[in-house]
Amino acid sequence: MSEETLEKPDEFEAIRTSFEESGILTDEQLDVVADSAIEILRGILACFGENTCSIDEYDGDEGELILDVNGGDLAILIGRHGVTLDALQVVFVSMLSKRIGFHYPIVVDIEGYKSRRRDKVQGMARSSAQKAVKSGRSVKLAPMNAYERRLVHLALRDSVEVTTHSEGADPERYVVITPVKSE
Repeated sequence: MSEETLEKPDEFEAIRTSFEESGILTDEQLDVVADSAIEILRGILACFGENTCSIDEYDGDEGELILDVNGGDLAILIGRHGVTLDALQVVFVSMLSKRIGFHYPIVVDIEGYKSRRRDKVQGMARSSAQKAVKSGRSVKLAPMNAYERRLVHLALRDSVEVTTHSEGADPERYVVITPVKSE
């Protein structure tokens, strides 16, 4: 841990207090959190020999900060069906939360994988909703991780034609899309 990190606990405490009170961060506070997040992510990437990657940061649709890593040989960090990326996310969030003293929603993406997967899952959710409405029967989706199930629920939350809920136990937990019966 660097001396700089040890000297900043008061700064993170003030940011945590502000975030807990308002649920948002000022641009300056977000910059401090983002800088710490990028430092942690660069450290993790260095463990894989990736020292020249670029990290783009942008706001996500649900108020989260997205860090998208590009360049280098990053396929190994995505893994089959994004499993390695999911594990990387868990480690990253744990390290960041420990450093800043609270949980702030930051998503690590590798070469836009999660963005592409999000679009695919949301498209599947909408087409499955249409299928449920057309058939008048519930549609069970394939098992998904918590993040992808959340994407389905969010994609269909404003629909007046269907409702969604999750069933089963991890890792076989899945979403059920049910048509709303009209009277």
